[in-house]
Amino acid sequence: QVQLVESGGGLVQAGGSLRLSCAASGRTFGSYNMGWFRRAPGKEREFVVAISWSGGSKYYADSVKGRFTISRDNAKKTVYLQMNSLKPEDTAVYFCAAGTEIATAIDQYEYRGQGTQVTVSS
Repeated sequence: QVQLVESGGGLVQAGGSLRLSCAASGRTFGSYNMGWFRRAPGKEREFVVAISWSGGSKYYADSVKGRFTISRDNAKKTVYLQMNSLKPEDTAVYFCAAGTEIATAIDQYEYRGQGTQVTVSS
């Protein structure tokens, strides 16, 4: 079992930055691929970025490429999402997910957190 807890969300002005964290419990965190997803009000859940268990492979959605950076620290059982140059359209609940497969579909991940709210004002 893996439990995931996101933190770091908040209110920021357009052009600002936030760093989200996803802390995991469980001894096998280092063997899981991790993903970040978001759901904006009135919209479908959207893939943001994924990282392989080793951190060697990363996949970004086109909408965040060049602005967001994912990283992980397996010793700390934590995945980070550095978000720069934030835009109002980045406003959403962001949540992380863990799975044995690396994928852009949330259904491919076995575990997911509850999410953290990110609000970008214009």
